[in-house]
Amino acid sequence: MSSQDIPEKNLPSVQGDAHDGAVTQPAGDPFADPGLPPHEHRIQDLDEKAAKRSERAVAFLFVLSMLATVGFIASYVAFPVDKIIYVFPIGHISALNFSLGMTLGVALFCIGAGAVHWARTLMSDVEVADDRHAIAAEPEVKAKVLADFKQGAEESAFGRRKLIRNTMFGALALVPLSGVVLLRDLGPLPGTKLRKTAWAQGKMLINQNSLQPLRPEDVQVGSLTFAMPEGMKEEDHDFQNEIAKAALMIVRLRPEDIKDKKELDWSVDGIVAFSKICTHVGCPISLYEQQTHHVLCPCHQSTFDLADGGRVVFGPAGHALPQLRIKVNDKGYLEAMGDFAEPVGPAYWERG
Repeated sequence: MSSQDIPEKNLPSVQGDAHDGAVTQPAGDPFADPGLPPHEHRIQDLDEKAAKRSERAVAFLFVLSMLATVGFIASYVAFPVDKIIYVFPIGHISALNFSLGMTLGVALFCIGAGAVHWARTLMSDVEVADDRHAIAAEPEVKAKVLADFKQGAEESAFGRRKLIRNTMFGALALVPLSGVVLLRDLGPLPGTKLRKTAWAQGKMLINQNSLQPLRPEDVQVGSLTFAMPEGMKEEDHDFQNEIAKAALMIVRLRPEDIKDKKELDWSVDGIVAFSKICTHVGCPISLYEQQTHHVLCPCHQSTFDLADGGRVVFGPAGHALPQLRIKVNDKGYLEAMGDFAEPVGPAYWERG
């Protein structure tokens, strides 16, 4: 309340020279309650048609919030992550991010705007003066609080304005779904990706250095060759993700040196193919010892015996290297007879 609204009898009087700032207080209480100005009724208080218009406006904002929330959820389905659009004057921006921001912003704004418009036009705006009371709540105070709450509920027209009440409940019930959908942004669901690699039946083994299909005569006893599946290209956008699972080690042993029967059955004239990805933390294995047929991971020195099913003989790795079953096709090239029988790499074993 400004000084213009205070009755003159309650204002301090000025005596003497106005320039010396001398002010004397009135004879009465200097802090007397100036009172409240007369209450001015709003058009909605006097005209039920105007109140109905405000009610419909509030309901429209709540309905718009519901539609925006539905649009937020639909954006996850409609827009791919890599879709880019041009929006003036922002420029090029992710369509998914733009749609999510706009729809969630509209949903929250409409709930707030609807609540403010409801309070300013339909809820009671009568000012009530209430004396301060002690902190400890007396029974009379508790009864008064309950009575005030009941009165406020009646004056808010919450029970009488059913259209506002129902649309508000709808808006408040739907907008939390935006937070639930945001949990989806923690990352894509893995599905069966962790169980599969780019290897499949009939895919030839391609030398990673020469990019040519491998023949049995290309692999010499004691040599170590790295291979990848047929059809993979380094310029592919997902090449790094796929090669991280499909990288292969090709080693040729003497058949009599192979201790594991399954490994021997899955080999071709002593040529065995094992995953290059260490089962400890996923480092690429690249060190091969010819005499012992051991391969060593350079990161934490996990050692695997390629003559005994790729089992761990030293280090922190907890699982043997997965083997790929191979054969020679009609053209004389080495090819896979399927995918790895076990998931490659680390950590997956404990998860699934």
